[in-house]
Amino acid sequence: MNKPEPLPVKEHEARPAPVGFAEALRFWLKLGFVSFGGPAGQIAIMHQELVERRRWISERRFLHALNYCMVLPGPEAQQLATYIGWLMHRSLGGIVAGVLFVLPSLFVLIGLSWVYIAFGDVPLVAGLFYGIKPAVTAIVVQAAHRIGSRALKNSALWAIAAASFVAIFALDVPFPAIVAAAALAGYIGGRIAPDKFKAGGGHGKAAPSFGPALIDDDTPTPEHARFRWSRLARVAITGGLLWLIPMALLTALLGWQHTLTQMGWFFTKAALLTFGGAYAVLPYVYQGAVGHYGWLTPTQMIDGLALGETTPGPLIMVVAFVGFIGGYAKALFGPELAFAAGALAATLVTWFTFLPSFVFILAGGPLIESTHNELKFTAPLTAITAAVVGVILNLALFFGYHVLWPQGFAGRFDGISALIALAAAVALLRFKRKVIEVIAASALLGLLVKTLF
Repeated sequence: MNKPEPLPVKEHEARPAPVGFAEALRFWLKLGFVSFGGPAGQIAIMHQELVERRRWISERRFLHALNYCMVLPGPEAQQLATYIGWLMHRSLGGIVAGVLFVLPSLFVLIGLSWVYIAFGDVPLVAGLFYGIKPAVTAIVVQAAHRIGSRALKNSALWAIAAASFVAIFALDVPFPAIVAAAALAGYIGGRIAPDKFKAGGGHGKAAPSFGPALIDDDTPTPEHARFRWSRLARVAITGGLLWLIPMALLTALLGWQHTLTQMGWFFTKAALLTFGGAYAVLPYVYQGAVGHYGWLTPTQMIDGLALGETTPGPLIMVVAFVGFIGGYAKALFGPELAFAAGALAATLVTWFTFLPSFVFILAGGPLIESTHNELKFTAPLTAITAAVVGVILNLALFFGYHVLWPQGFAGRFDGISALIALAAAVALLRFKRKVIEVIAASALLGLLVKTLF
């Protein structure tokens, strides 16, 4: 492997001192509170802190880990934190890094979800959400544009995206079936026309070194990161038991049809389908949580995504909002314990949603560390990513319909919401403003409109 040439100004710098567990823990805790901006922003923060400033890991090793996380279902930024924490401080380091990436967001969302459901009719809160909802529609459109511009490189991939849109929009095909069909199309297409299904190169090649890193390009793989079949079996069995025991307890104590048991099962399936990020799995969550189970309403789903966009942590943490609203609204433990039911449901769905991510990293990490060559997307994954674009476009139309025609097409068209959505789209797509800035400005506009009119 050719080591990238370091920048001359960095050549004299010494390798950083070993990082203790306590120092790493403080960093991961801080990251959990400042990880705004979605996966791109979160990955950028980690790159700036870990590669450029602290030099805990080299650019090439960082990108190597990231490309593996991009292939997995689940939140890639959280998985990347878990991977680097594991590489530095064994399994405990990975678990701490991954948990602290999620925990602050869980607590914040439980608090915001309670404020939302308890005080949502208060004029102040209603005004803020009136402005936020159209902004969320624009944010989803931006997600479709961003992923589409990267993924749809030829007519074959455009055709898969169009087919997935028709399947979910017109035929109401379940999201898992769309993923399976896209994967099959990619597998067959990769054999028939491999040039059409070549990956776009992940996140690119490593740039020149920022100086010697603690885990550098030529640093030997740590002993704990070497592949062993016995270790793989231990991780797989432990992960299986951590899923099976709570699921068995829920089933035995409450029954299979109980809301908490069904939430555990449903969000386990959702966790395994998050190829392409949170926006891709949201239609599946909507189909189940809103359409099938009735845990929350379409309007609440939009509001939940808005809250997820305004809190640190991975966007898929919107599942905590879904769980809280479902547990609270159904008063699982009686009206007096509605908050406890909501908080327990939010914690439960977070457990089942993120558990697979830890298993994927701790089980697959040693395999990935056995080579430092950049991973490439497979043809099935390329096709799945194309299908995700069509699914996200459907989600944008779904949100737009409920925001612009709140009483349905028979009701009035909300022109003010349309203007806010248009302004948010221009700010995101034309002026490249940050999501949090657009949401804040839209919330203030909504409050102003509701105050004046």
